[in-house]
Amino acid sequence: MKKIIAVVILLIATLGFYLQSNVITVKGSDTLVILAQRWAEKYMQSHAGITIQVTGGGSGVGIAALINGTTDIANSSRPMKPSEREKLKQRYNSLGVEVKVAKDGLSVYLNEKNSLKELSLEQIKDIYTGKIKNWKEVGGKDSKVIVYGRENSSGTYVFFKDNVLFGADFLASMQSLPGTAAVVNAVIKDENAIGFGGAAYAKGIKYVAVKKDNKSKAYEPTEENIKNNNYPISRFLYLYLRNRPTGELKNYIDWILSKEGQELVSKVGYFPVR
Repeated sequence: MKKIIAVVILLIATLGFYLQSNVITVKGSDTLVILAQRWAEKYMQSHAGITIQVTGGGSGVGIAALINGTTDIANSSRPMKPSEREKLKQRYNSLGVEVKVAKDGLSVYLNEKNSLKELSLEQIKDIYTGKIKNWKEVGGKDSKVIVYGRENSSGTYVFFKDNVLFGADFLASMQSLPGTAAVVNAVIKDENAIGFGGAAYAKGIKYVAVKKDNKSKAYEPTEENIKNNNYPISRFLYLYLRNRPTGELKNYIDWILSKEGQELVSKVGYFPVR
């Protein structure tokens, strides 16, 4: 009887391992979550034995889950920080594996009723640090600028702070929202609003064309402008893994980078890396 029980326990454990090995968990970037869901849905249609679970929460949340061992893939709209890689190394003896899966034009959103068509990086910085408070200071109407942004666990927040504000602090009155969709909805409802986020979310609002400085030409975040590096605040979107992928996880990553996976990147509104 004891031998039978032991065999049953072994079979249950083996079955549990088998089922778990066919579940891929993905967590992180709000910017990437729509694309990640589309990838998962499409892949599972032709791979019946695989389950891919996708959740958002922000790049920082995804990377923390990768470090804690509670997700297989961390989606991120910013590069991993050296401190995060060090935590991975301490726990798994690995600096992690970075996979660039798409490009994005980090977009500045305006309400469709706003007459402004372009802003320089310096003007955007001055708005988000509180130096510019009224639209008339940048050629708009005489109205207070209402500033929306992301929470500090967001990779988009970090990227914007590093590459647009150059490390300066956001103004204290910025209304921080938990997702890019919430930022877009806020800008839609307020004609004096400004927000930022991924290009794929820009529905019902308009992009502002961005120029590097006052003497430069302004560019919108189109595929051609991002491919030619004309748009000033383009970025890669990443997947991070603890170690070099194997088995079903490798198959999934390879598919994301394949022609079929990259076609979905364009359909969602981002730009392929291949």
